[in-house]
Amino acid sequence: MKNRTILIIALVAVLTLPASALAQGGQGQNGPNTQARTAQPSIQFPPGWKPCPRCQNNEDRRQDAVKYKIQGHPFDRHDLTGVWGYDGNNRAFTNPPELTPLGKQQYDATFGAKAADGTPLHSKDTSGRGLGSKINCDPLGWPRLYTYNYGFEFVTLPDRVIQFFEIGHTFRTIWTDGRKLPAEPPEPRWMGWNVGHWEGDTFVVESNGYDDRSWLQESRPDGGWTHSDEMRVIERYRRVDYTTLESEVTVIDPKIYKQPWVAQKAMTKLVPGGEIGEDYCVPSDYLQFNENIYGTISGTKK
Repeated sequence: MKNRTILIIALVAVLTLPASALAQGGQGQNGPNTQARTAQPSIQFPPGWKPCPRCQNNEDRRQDAVKYKIQGHPFDRHDLTGVWGYDGNNRAFTNPPELTPLGKQQYDATFGAKAADGTPLHSKDTSGRGLGSKINCDPLGWPRLYTYNYGFEFVTLPDRVIQFFEIGHTFRTIWTDGRKLPAEPPEPRWMGWNVGHWEGDTFVVESNGYDDRSWLQESRPDGGWTHSDEMRVIERYRRVDYTTLESEVTVIDPKIYKQPWVAQKAMTKLVPGGEIGEDYCVPSDYLQFNENIYGTISGTKK
């Protein structure tokens, strides 16, 4: 009951915003509005439990920096273990290379309806993030979870690295046991087929075999950047210091983009005072939202 009350309050708050503000979406951890987005009161957790990364505000983070003595803390450059970030890197894919004819066709197909004031509603967003799109609980997929997430955790095991995400309460396995990517993946996966290795102090992840229903990221002012089932992704992670993770993602998809798309490097901060929570998208919880609120906003319900 408490969670549903919070959801209703959040929806009411969202619906009081103008359509133009809603369409802009949230700025990520590396965006210009970070301070404004994190000024909300923190959510208190029971004694002995750490809050989720997005349950904290900036004052919590400042206090944790002192509490956990992060300044000058020793670290192993070959160990990425920890909880990182709270908002994703939503500026990653902002300078696209030239599209192929198929890429242009797919991109044009992502443009959706507009509000009464002409604001794009991103109604074709298959993730349900667009104001005018139904929430269908489809997976965000990769690398969209790189651009939008509520924080993630790296867990290092002898033969693999697990990357666990709060949003969707999902994970991917990055195999480090020496196996190679399949030349012809036997099935498409939302999170791809992933292998990793170290190049000096940089953890390199290579992947392929993606389900082509996901987007890389929404685009402005409308639509979204798509990919094909032949997309390959190369990621590079480097622990700059105890609290900072540098990352860079490259998308290689010649069916859609004429050149590889090298995303902007991002700096993601460690969250020593937080732990990954549970954030499922539950279809039954959103049934009423889709029927009443979405229908009203999109104009499909009188």
